[in-house]
Amino acid sequence: MGHPLLVRLRVFKELVKGTNENAGAYTMQMRAVSKLSDRPAEFLSRRLFDLTDRIKEIDPQLSRVLVPWVVEHPRYLPGFLRLARTIGQSKRVRARSLAGGVQVPPFLVLSVTSKCNLRCIGCYAGAVGTVRRAPVQAGLDLHDWSGIVDDAVRLGVMAFIIAGGEPFMLPGIAKLFRKHPDRLFLVFTNGTSLQPSDYEILKNCSNTVVVVSLEGDRNLTDQRRGNGVFDRALGTLDKLRAAGVLTGISVTIASENVEYWTEPRNIDELIAHSGPLAMFIEQIPTSGCESGTPMTEEQRTHFRKTVVEYRDRATGGAFIIHSPGDEETLGGCVSAGRGFAHVNPSGDVTACPVSALATHNVRSSNLREALASPLFTMIRENRHLLETEGHPCGLSAHAEELESMAKGLGAYRPGAPEPAAQNTAWPVVIN
Repeated sequence: MGHPLLVRLRVFKELVKGTNENAGAYTMQMRAVSKLSDRPAEFLSRRLFDLTDRIKEIDPQLSRVLVPWVVEHPRYLPGFLRLARTIGQSKRVRARSLAGGVQVPPFLVLSVTSKCNLRCIGCYAGAVGTVRRAPVQAGLDLHDWSGIVDDAVRLGVMAFIIAGGEPFMLPGIAKLFRKHPDRLFLVFTNGTSLQPSDYEILKNCSNTVVVVSLEGDRNLTDQRRGNGVFDRALGTLDKLRAAGVLTGISVTIASENVEYWTEPRNIDELIAHSGPLAMFIEQIPTSGCESGTPMTEEQRTHFRKTVVEYRDRATGGAFIIHSPGDEETLGGCVSAGRGFAHVNPSGDVTACPVSALATHNVRSSNLREALASPLFTMIRENRHLLETEGHPCGLSAHAEELESMAKGLGAYRPGAPEPAAQNTAWPVVIN
């Protein structure tokens, strides 16, 4: 029969995943061992079911994918339960902020550095000036970012999306995640800059997900990101998984790689290697550097169908986020505080990473004032600015109209892309 704790874990994993082949036999075993006195098994069972119920409130499919992973990595269980409780607490804090006239988003995107060791084709961060070889002004340091997270937590922000640049080029960035165990951190990295000290910290963080950017197979990834990047990224994923870190992949979907990703077996193969989370973000047309080709309407429709069918499968797979496909079901883009906002490397607060317009900087103001700004209010009240209309990004689709309206509010452009002449050789691996 096996140890009561192991039997409970087996049946729990089968039931949550939705696979019924062995669930009946395991359930009979669980009934038998439940008559035995085994307090650790009882305690773990209760906490696992508690976690499952809490995650189901967010998304049932996320529960089906994530909880079995936690069963395989039980050290994450206390941290995940802490995060699940924090979701409700932060929601109540945001409700109080809204009653006071400030719409606080559950997510905050932090572009923690303008440094990046890659120059990828079609990089929107490079196109809007977030990524630069020579920053216009000194960026915020780790102490500054910790203060911003503290302010955001007080306002009710639940999770932080860590971007850049390449976030692991900010020395000690993993210490930020360790300092705030009751908040979720989703770290987007190209997978080429993690240091041994980062792995040491991450393996003890149960509130952090490391998402590595890939474009598909070796040829597709290196074609956009530079020679050798695919192998380096997979090597990083292997090290993270060996350390027990929750991982996923991020993919920029364009005409060049959409055919690869409309084959579910390719998703399965890469997910088996990379972890249970996948984020597909459609290519946003950029200027100032060579860009990939956005998908046609037919390709977008076909890919969206693939995503929906993959999610609806009865077993296995991954939790997939698709932008802008998922946003369209929410009434358009969720930037400008509807779902998230963005702080760039210099401290300017923008509606999203793609929109290079700001009226506030956290160095001279504070996050609460920025979120309550007339700029964010104007964007939310003019909902057509958030409608994608067949474009991968709502604000980008209405860029000229948005800039014209924002000028009357004193908005400024925080930075500018580097001269196009410097970008003609992309992709480039700098180190």
